[in-house]
Amino acid sequence: QEEVFPQNGYVFKIKWGDLGKRMIADGIIDEEKLTKVITGGQPLPTQLKKYLDGSAESIELNQANAQFWVDILWGLGLANKNEILESDSMVAGGKTANFASTGGYTIGKSEPMSLYNKFSYIKLTPEQQIKVKEIAGNIYRPCCNNSTAFPDCNHGMAALALVELMVSQDFSEDEIYKTVLAFNSYWFPQTYLDISYHFAKNNRDYKSVEAKEILSKTFSSASGYKAVSTQIGPVTWPNSSGRRFS
Repeated sequence: QEEVFPQNGYVFKIKWGDLGKRMIADGIIDEEKLTKVITGGQPLPTQLKKYLDGSAESIELNQANAQFWVDILWGLGLANKNEILESDSMVAGGKTANFASTGGYTIGKSEPMSLYNKFSYIKLTPEQQIKVKEIAGNIYRPCCNNSTAFPDCNHGMAALALVELMVSQDFSEDEIYKTVLAFNSYWFPQTYLDISYHFAKNNRDYKSVEAKEILSKTFSSASGYKAVSTQIGPVTWPNSSGRRFS
């Protein structure tokens, strides 16, 4: 468990800056709605508030703030202008407003499609955009069978935002895959504990497996994880609720 999602979490040298502050100003985030989702109405703790007031110097990830990051990155992915949101699967058939990642977004100050693909928060060069699309196409999440290049759910949209942010800051592909895997692991703890057990049963050390492989359709998609689950059978993990952050 400590290998999959460390109790002390991670600190990533990703520049968050005033993104939270800007998203609040633009109505992407309604702070009152967000607070209610995260705390039930109690004030946001200082360690989360800093991501909304522009005082955060890096991104900290742990079990306690996993839900916060799903929601914040979801809003960023939804609102940030990007070619992935303008073409391909997201606009085919005119069903854009009906996806879980769009219609299901409820913490903005207006309806989701008025925010969709509207703001230039993360600016990419043509070369960086190609890199975003390539990396996103290799990253899956176990709640769906689509890659992050088709962000039809909240986790997919959140992962897309993370990829865009890291590519814009010139992180290596390896660093990006490792970081997205860390976020996925806190969002889907039972899934990645099971996947780690699958590797152990096949004489492979989870920590030595490339993050890109773990995030692939073979393991991290809904169908891939189902196959893994079938192979290993039911597993009960001590001291783990298996809580999934939706």
